[in-house]
Amino acid sequence: MLKIATWNVNSVNARLPNLIEWLEFSKPDVVLLQELKCQENNFPRIEIGSLNYHAELVGQKAYNGVAILSKQPIKIHHSMLPGNSNDEQARYIEVDTFGLRFASIYLPNGNPSENGKSDKFLYKLDWMSRLIVRAKRLIKKNEPFVLGGDFNICPTDDDLYDPKAFTNDALCLPEARLKFFELMNLGLVNAVKALDNTTRLYSYWDYQRGAWQKNDGLLIDHLILSPQIADRLIDSGIDKTPRGKEKPSDHTPVWCHISEQNLNIP
Repeated sequence: MLKIATWNVNSVNARLPNLIEWLEFSKPDVVLLQELKCQENNFPRIEIGSLNYHAELVGQKAYNGVAILSKQPIKIHHSMLPGNSNDEQARYIEVDTFGLRFASIYLPNGNPSENGKSDKFLYKLDWMSRLIVRAKRLIKKNEPFVLGGDFNICPTDDDLYDPKAFTNDALCLPEARLKFFELMNLGLVNAVKALDNTTRLYSYWDYQRGAWQKNDGLLIDHLILSPQIADRLIDSGIDKTPRGKEKPSDHTPVWCHISEQNLNIP
C-alpha cells in the first residue's frame, strides 16, 4: 500500500518542526508540498533527508514554491507547468517516483478577482487551461498520475463554510469552477470526495476570526487521481492534527492510500 499526501505548509522553514513531527508520525511514501516560501538553497534538505526522504523542488524567494518528497529516488520531468515559458512563478513540479507520475501544484489564487476581470484572475484561468492540456497529454500517453496540491478552488458550495460570503471570491467564481470540472471531466477522481461526501469537510482555516475553533473552513487542497490510480484507491482523508499545533500552517494535510497491485511499483 502506498500513502500519498499533499500539504500547503505556508513556509517550510517556519513550519519545519511541525512538518518533521508529521512525517515521523504519518510516514507517507510521497508528499507534495506547496507554498515553501524559500529558494532551493534554503530548503531544509538535511532535516528532511534524515528521515530518509529524497526531495526535489522549485523555489522562489518569500513566495510560492513547490516540492515533492519521496521514500524512493525522484526523476524530474518538468519544473514549471508547460505552455508558457515566461511564467516565472514557482507553482508546479512534475516527477516520476515509485513508478508513477506526480505533480505538486500551487494553483494561483486569483484575488482580487474584480468580478473575474483582474489580471490575477485571468492568470489563474490561463494556468488552469494549461493544466488541463497537460493532464490530457498524460492521459493520452496512458501515464498513471497524481495531481496534488493547493488548487485554490472550492469546487462546490458544500466545500466552504459560507457560500454567500465568497460569492465574488476567485476561489468560487463560476469561471474557475468550470475550469476545475473541465479537468475532472477528463475522467479524473478526487481522492477524498470519492470516499467521503461529508459536509463541512475542510483542509484550510483562516488564522483570523476564530475560523479554526468554529470550523469555518474551505476545501481547497485536493489529490486528483488518473483512472489507473483511482481504480486502486483504498482510503483517503484529511489529517486535521497539524492544524491544531502551535504555529501551524493554515492548511492541513490531505492523504490517500492506493494499492500497489498491478501498478508496476518496485
